[in-house]
Amino acid sequence: MSCKNATLKSVNLFAPLSHETRRLLDGIPALIDKTFPLPARFRSKLPSDIAELSRLLTSGRGERSLSYLGRPAMLSAYLRFFLPWNLYRLCRLLPGLDIDLCANDIITDLGSGPFTFACALWICRPDLRHLPLEFQCVDRSGPVLESGKKIFAALVATTLEDESCPWKVNACKAELGAGGLRPAKLVCAANVFNEMYGDISRSGAESLRRNAEKSARLLGNYAAGNCAVLVVEPGFPRCGEFTSLLRGALMQDGYSPLSPCPHGKACPVHEDSKHGKKRWCHFAFATEDAPADLLRLSAIARLPKQRAVLSFVFMGKGLPGKAENGVSKNAVCENDASANNVSILRVISDEFPLPGHKSGRYCCSGKGLVLLAGEGSVMEKTASGSLVSAVFKKGERDAKSGALVAYRA
Repeated sequence: MSCKNATLKSVNLFAPLSHETRRLLDGIPALIDKTFPLPARFRSKLPSDIAELSRLLTSGRGERSLSYLGRPAMLSAYLRFFLPWNLYRLCRLLPGLDIDLCANDIITDLGSGPFTFACALWICRPDLRHLPLEFQCVDRSGPVLESGKKIFAALVATTLEDESCPWKVNACKAELGAGGLRPAKLVCAANVFNEMYGDISRSGAESLRRNAEKSARLLGNYAAGNCAVLVVEPGFPRCGEFTSLLRGALMQDGYSPLSPCPHGKACPVHEDSKHGKKRWCHFAFATEDAPADLLRLSAIARLPKQRAVLSFVFMGKGLPGKAENGVSKNAVCENDASANNVSILRVISDEFPLPGHKSGRYCCSGKGLVLLAGEGSVMEKTASGSLVSAVFKKGERDAKSGALVAYRA
């Protein structure tokens, strides 16, 4: 998958939006209003429609029909609220992933909705806009796919003047698992599996494991021999556990972790969870740079979002230069920093207070789960998703969590 045509590499995640990305995201609410005009008599009901759709996607999942986005009110709420937020999350995530694409590569987006991934990639990766790429956007809802066609065309029109778009974005109305698609160099699924398996928060451990294995097989069925897989889920505990199990299942199928993991060993967070610890791999970041119109609509709908939270895993298989011994070469790895007991950690939690006026964050490492401790001012600046070098004091473990204790190198 690696090529010279377009490459963007970053070891830290969720960096601030670029000026170009923020400009395009700020224009999304107005673009959707222009593309799908909402009569004034229906606009007053929009906040309650958003609240109802939010309920159907969370506590009311049992009442949600398979064709819920076929209802005009629900589709309107989705396009004006959930789509912009999904675009925002992806645009904060994608630039930090080592996604290399070459001319004529195929990208398959499972449960694509209104071409969400293609739109996000167009917004935040301007270096890819000149490449001929083919997208296979798979969703069961015809109306939402038709909406995606219009939104993507409108988005492209805001960035290209007289040029024709080299991307071929195809709507594929089908259930997940259906065949007939060409093998893809990149397969992505954003906010899919937590909906696919009903209320995942109530899934038992064995059910969660079976669903993770089933999902790994499904992803593999769409993938080319040399490919990458990206799965993004909401950042609550059960989704984090599912993502960890999916990582393990994909590794059994020959995939190597590319991000966020700084190692290719068993997931230390999942191993820790086996012992009754309530921890999960997730990332949170402030949303002050989200579109102002979207933040206002969120407040009116009584669904304010001061932070965005997600769990994800990015895996690769047969990608030259991407991974060796199960460890991404895009990250500075354990083997590169073994001298003087220095290790590379990925920060995977919020900051929390520790005794002695210190603060801490949980981290992932090849040594297992780590509690990174330090001064509050330092830990506040050590953002979720950061890769940091740290040193261990021999034998020191956190009395409460049992995690190894490390300090910034």
